[in-house]
Amino acid sequence: MTRRSIYLEERAENTWSSHMRATLALGAPLVGAQLAQMAINTTDVILVGWLGTTELASVVIATQLFFVVFIFGTGFTSAVVPLVAQALGGNDPVRVRRSVRMGLWIILGYGVLTAPLLWFSEPMLLKLGQEPDVAANAQSYLRIAQWGVFPALGLMALRSFVTGLEKGGIVLYVTIGMFIMNAILAYVLIFGHFGAPALGLNGAAVASVCANLCGFIIAVIYVESRAEMRAYEIFVRFWRSDWAMLREIVILGLPISFTILAETSLFAAASLLMGMIGKLELAAHGIALQLASIAFMIPLGLAQVATVRVGLANGRGDMPGVRRAGGTVLLVSVLFTAIGGILYAVMPQSLGGLFLDTRHGDAEAVLRLAVPLIMIAGAFQLFDGLQAVGSGLLRGLKDTKVPMVLALVAYWPIGFVCAWIFAFPLKLGGVGVWFGFVLGLAAAAAFLCGRFWLLIHRHKQMAR
Repeated sequence: MTRRSIYLEERAENTWSSHMRATLALGAPLVGAQLAQMAINTTDVILVGWLGTTELASVVIATQLFFVVFIFGTGFTSAVVPLVAQALGGNDPVRVRRSVRMGLWIILGYGVLTAPLLWFSEPMLLKLGQEPDVAANAQSYLRIAQWGVFPALGLMALRSFVTGLEKGGIVLYVTIGMFIMNAILAYVLIFGHFGAPALGLNGAAVASVCANLCGFIIAVIYVESRAEMRAYEIFVRFWRSDWAMLREIVILGLPISFTILAETSLFAAASLLMGMIGKLELAAHGIALQLASIAFMIPLGLAQVATVRVGLANGRGDMPGVRRAGGTVLLVSVLFTAIGGILYAVMPQSLGGLFLDTRHGDAEAVLRLAVPLIMIAGAFQLFDGLQAVGSGLLRGLKDTKVPMVLALVAYWPIGFVCAWIFAFPLKLGGVGVWFGFVLGLAAAAAFLCGRFWLLIHRHKQMAR
């Protein structure tokens, strides 16, 4: 191939239309897998919500605490992605094996270290102002759910491996299977259908653990059944340590974990604030937050696309490609979040009603409280999508430490403080908490996207 033909090929692949096609092709399975994963938790919240307000409030606070633990661990599985990709690009199967194996080691240890936090959660929740019955129910749920931490994160680590080998589609199929299994088991075990015991909200925890465990086992079987993957010997002499690689994953993964934690802990803290306002407000908050989380799965999947697309262009030293890849993913994110925002603004009562049986107890009161929160959730979708994709763009440039600081500033000194001021001193209640969300997310979007374009501009100035 001549130098001119190579130039023409690269130029053809760097058009806006080619970037759009590549973004959508890579994004579809990743977004689908994220939506299927979120559907598992959404199913639990909907089914438990049918039991009553106390149970709904309990599962909201429990799943928020579990999610904080889980999402911090995903920083380490995310660190496996660039290590595997680099090793595959360098034709180094030994380094691929070392990366995946030590990633699994780290999350196994992480699951052990975080178990006491979930096992003894009731005293902590009581000290944080939660009502006694809500705290007790939440701890009961978490003592079961904690057994799903390792298989859930283990699946994420194996996902990094198979995606690097361009076999990521299997993750979507596995996650859809997990969703179906969880929905059936939760329905049976929560309400005691088909002769099964009625376990209430604990039934949702059992179903979730079973689904995550089966998903991880299927992923292991898939890896071991494919000759091209078995050749990497991920599970051969699994007990053999590699402290240098383990340290590398920790150093790379910790900033990612803290960046993710900065946002998720804000939402967990907001749940605590809502619990201090009242049980009905906490239940309403849980409904709106679940709907917002569903919509967030699209930009979250696109953030992974952003990391890959920008990372590939950056690896080639193609800064025009970096700029176009980043701009394309941001545009797609804005389009999808705008659609979600309109949907939430137009039909908040219908969407909120999916989580409640309004014939029972104070469900009508909960729905009335949830409607304005759902409308606000629609409004902040734009900022939530922009900050997620902005973070993904910066990871593609291997920029993780400064974004961690920016995220912490946006979510806590800005987001949480404003949420508390609006809710209590200004007496806006739950609506005030959600206005704080909007400000924190808007600040994060401005900081992270602004830094991405600043880095590109700096590189352009240096190249002159």
